[in-house]
Amino acid sequence: MEEWIGRAAALEILGVKPQTLYAYVSRRRIRVRPDPVDSRKSLYSAIDIEDLRVRRARGKGRSAVASSTMSWGEPSLGTTVSTVHQGQLIYRGHDAAKMARSATWETAAELLWQSHRPIALSAENQNLRSEPFAALAALVPESYPSLGRNEEKLLADGEAAIASMACAFGAAPCHGPLHERIVNGWGLDESFRDAIRRALVLLADHELNASTFAVRVAASTGAPIAACLLAGLSALSGPRHGGAGAAAVALLDDAGRHGARRAVKRNLAALRYLPGFGHPLYPTGDPRAVALLEALPTDPLADELSAEASDACGIKPNIDFALAVFTRSAKMADDTPFRLFALGRSIGWVAHAIEQAGQGNLIRPRAHYSGTLPTQG
Repeated sequence: MEEWIGRAAALEILGVKPQTLYAYVSRRRIRVRPDPVDSRKSLYSAIDIEDLRVRRARGKGRSAVASSTMSWGEPSLGTTVSTVHQGQLIYRGHDAAKMARSATWETAAELLWQSHRPIALSAENQNLRSEPFAALAALVPESYPSLGRNEEKLLADGEAAIASMACAFGAAPCHGPLHERIVNGWGLDESFRDAIRRALVLLADHELNASTFAVRVAASTGAPIAACLLAGLSALSGPRHGGAGAAAVALLDDAGRHGARRAVKRNLAALRYLPGFGHPLYPTGDPRAVALLEALPTDPLADELSAEASDACGIKPNIDFALAVFTRSAKMADDTPFRLFALGRSIGWVAHAIEQAGQGNLIRPRAHYSGTLPTQG
């Protein structure tokens, strides 16, 4: 649910006078609505105010603006695949959190790929590899470049690459939706079938995150689709991206051993942040976490940890925390969030690779050089 705040809180966050706040409202940069408790007062969108605060903090210089686009900054690449808008994750015009309550990963693929035929991963490939990086790398030498080929051929390449990766991640080599293949391949209890389905849909794309940017850079060079997915998987493997789920699992385990309060204090002292909590694009809460936690059994420890994080830092769970709760509820290995992340995100990677290849331009930003220059003489 979107958060609305009063005038005093809005003025404090922005550090402006009332006249400036009203000017932002009149220019439609901040949404406003009547206070249901006191109709003489107004409430302001917390999301709009936070977005405006971040933009103002970045400064107006050209180099500052250009540099800021590389770290949660202003949109820098055109896409129609997905976006985060006013606290909602949008897949081609559809609310992803709402989709996840009924759609399958295959349905999300049809939407993101704008495909007119059902998506079905091949179950025939028995040349299984235990390591997904190797599985993708093995496809690259025999693959065609992505440039100069039609979309249907590129989608077929994407299906083949994802099928190979799914087998390497342990999905059962049988026919059926991916979430059922994962339940069977991972030996999960049937009660977690809905949670797996939701997680795959919620993770299918997230606009220009680090791994997707890596995919698009590779696609802009004309690299094969399998190579683009390999680039994405490599970026995802970092602890600040796909590895964040394992850190959230560790925090949950720490809370189980020492209590939520002590776990929060220890992590803040060591890391200066809480794994699994907060997200720059969702200042009022990650809707993906809400949608996934709905499908999981009640976990008193997770609830206690969430309450402690809120009291200590004013932040809410993100998707990494929800994946951690699933991992411990299902008694799975610590790398389960990464495996789910990679499988879910694979269809978004393919969508972005094809979109980037179709645009036909090389992604090659200039660097802001801060080193020394040769002396003149």
